[in-house]
Amino acid sequence: MPTEALAPYADQVARRRLNIPVALLGQGIWPLVLAADLFALIGAKAMLGQLTVRSLVTFTICVVIFALAGLYRSRLTLSALDDLPRVALGMLGTVGLSTIALSLLDRPSDQQHQESQLLFAVLTVAIVTILRSLAYLAIRSLRRHGIAHRTVVVGAGLVGQSVARTLHEHPEYGLAPVGFVDSDPLSQLGDYEFPILGHTDTLPKVLQLTGVRTVIIAFSTAPEEQMIDVIRQCDRLNCEIFILPRLFEVHHVSTDMDYIWGVPLTRLRRGAYRASSWPIKRMMDIAASGLALALLSPVMALIALAVRIEGGPGVLFKQIRVGVDGRHFELLKFRSLRPVDETESATNWNISHDDRLGPVGRILRTSSLDELPQLLNILRGDMSIVGPRPERPHFVDQFRQTYPRYWARHRVPCGLTGWAQIHGLRGDTSIADRARFDNYYVENWSLWLDVKIIIRTAGAVFTRAGS
Repeated sequence: MPTEALAPYADQVARRRLNIPVALLGQGIWPLVLAADLFALIGAKAMLGQLTVRSLVTFTICVVIFALAGLYRSRLTLSALDDLPRVALGMLGTVGLSTIALSLLDRPSDQQHQESQLLFAVLTVAIVTILRSLAYLAIRSLRRHGIAHRTVVVGAGLVGQSVARTLHEHPEYGLAPVGFVDSDPLSQLGDYEFPILGHTDTLPKVLQLTGVRTVIIAFSTAPEEQMIDVIRQCDRLNCEIFILPRLFEVHHVSTDMDYIWGVPLTRLRRGAYRASSWPIKRMMDIAASGLALALLSPVMALIALAVRIEGGPGVLFKQIRVGVDGRHFELLKFRSLRPVDETESATNWNISHDDRLGPVGRILRTSSLDELPQLLNILRGDMSIVGPRPERPHFVDQFRQTYPRYWARHRVPCGLTGWAQIHGLRGDTSIADRARFDNYYVENWSLWLDVKIIIRTAGAVFTRAGS
């Protein structure tokens, strides 16, 4: 179906208003479940006569442990008994950590206090299980009465139609099917219960026009390479994407997966920009680059003097690079040699073996000290400390034509160092491997991954400096 033909269906889907405001559960199940857990903690302490101001320490520790254990994540299938093992282990951890924390504020715990803590843990587990059962019952009831996320199924074949039918017949999962996306639906199956909203490659536009926020990738005739590109185009959209495993009949369902009526679903991670910790990355960039510029300013002044003496005026080298979403910016480096003209600067791939490279320039390139001015790029937001290395437009155009996945590395800001660089992929190394490592970084981004890359980069710099 052509994209322009989607308009009538988009209007029809958008007009499907829910009987109860979706805002009640628009943020997931965690508000109601968190409230149930807090009531359980307060109730257990009150029943044991231990409810004091210091109980806030125990409550905070418990909620943090439960969150880390995934007990507040959004789920399709809700079961208090499925939660029970993690709740029990979480309470044991809570008792241990709270005992240590409170002993720092008061005298060490005696035997009687330790026994009361264990009793508190057992009582809390029982109350949490009961209250979570009631909370899940309420959530399932709300879902049946209209609080559901509108859902598009990719693939209108037998499996896709079965998934849509299951969601329609079981509203307790909270997903309301509104249509299919498929470039080549099975026409011999006759009329569909839900409309075909567009071709597979129009999925991002379908989501934007209809306001749908949940996608289930079922089986379709679209090649996997095309599906990867389409899914990556949805990174910035406010949507959740589930994938039906190819061999789902023999697929093991782990604790971090979802399932609907016996069919397993894998929930894709949200794009890095939609992660709750993403703003912290920018704050770390500003703090780290500002502090580094202040501490390294004497070193940078000496480097600038050495460059000036060796090569004359113009110690900074400015070059156009491609950053996030393909935007161009001016990258700063200490000049290691002076190019003949702008064309040579934009198209010369590697100067490490150039005869014009003097002793100072060679040392700067070997030690990566020529990259220090990029701290200014980081401070003003052109780059991040960690991310895919930025490349020149001339080579980006070449690589995008040769390596189909190369464009996807521009989904996040480029960086001073990156996952590819710490694996030795710099200079004259495989572009395909670099793109693969950069895209791995984008898909698996976390603050800890950034920290790990920074530590390994620092180790590599010091190793080269000492060699």
